[in-house]
Amino acid sequence: MTARELDAAGITDPELRAAYTRCRLLNARHGRTYFLATRLLPADRRPAVHALYGFARWADDIVDDTGADATPAERAAALTRLDRLLLRALTGGRPSTEPVVLALADTAARYAIEPAHFTDFMASMRADLTVTDYATYADLRTYMHGSAAVIGLQMLPVLGTVTARALAAPHAAALGVAFQLTNFLRDVGEDLDRGRIYLPADLLAAHGVHRDLLLWSRATGRHDRRVTAALRSAEDLTRGVYRDAEPGLAMLDPVARPCIRTAYLLYRNILDTIADGGYAVLHRRAVVPRRRRAAVAADGLVRVLAARLGARRTAVPAPVPCGGDALDAKESR
Repeated sequence: MTARELDAAGITDPELRAAYTRCRLLNARHGRTYFLATRLLPADRRPAVHALYGFARWADDIVDDTGADATPAERAAALTRLDRLLLRALTGGRPSTEPVVLALADTAARYAIEPAHFTDFMASMRADLTVTDYATYADLRTYMHGSAAVIGLQMLPVLGTVTARALAAPHAAALGVAFQLTNFLRDVGEDLDRGRIYLPADLLAAHGVHRDLLLWSRATGRHDRRVTAALRSAEDLTRGVYRDAEPGLAMLDPVARPCIRTAYLLYRNILDTIADGGYAVLHRRAVVPRRRRAAVAADGLVRVLAARLGARRTAVPAPVPCGGDALDAKESR
């Protein structure tokens, strides 16, 4: 599958092919939900998505998983090194020796992705080294611009749109934010173990929740109605962002819509699973049942086939050569 994707994208350089393959592995290992949806894209667009998400995953790993004994200073140094590699690669410097940066720079050049989207992302990654909570939702939105909204904006040139890109951009940014808010709600307990609370303090305080109460619930496995009410409020907030994002689905290239629609449904199903489980995210990770994931993916596959059939029907026929028998032109997919 990897070779077919790279061939379809016209990526022939062996070093680049290895770099994109590395990104694909990162995406498959860490982002199962989105990796599943990505497989519904046309093969030629998948390597670019793997590069974007592979880079994001790699930077996030520097912040959270660079060895259990890594100090904040060591993590900061690793991010600074990545910043330098990224800047050099995006500004036409010599190609990076880091495979993930090499693939990202190639994707950014192929699709003319705005470099500021990557620098904004890195700024939010650096914030994770020192910021442990957010007083208001407005404060959190500033962080999520770099950590989530810009991911949606990076994706737009790869996916393609049937409207002016500027019209689709706010919805793409909102979808990135909705996905991240979903992750924040799902991962409340794990983030708390790292010393972080991403749910805004004002939202929690409105229900009488504070850090000590969350720590108590995490440590004892006991529920508290105040925590449940705050988590339900966070769910409502997140569903509102999904509603803001939804109109953007119809603005995408028809052959890309099934992928993003599938990701939209799979992530939103995480919210359903959290609610069905009694908002017990401080005690266990909410996982969408495999049967439900399979049903969403199957629906996405049907939509992919319909979109590709529609694209063939509306394609402009190739001119027929004069004289002799003409050969049927076959569209490669």
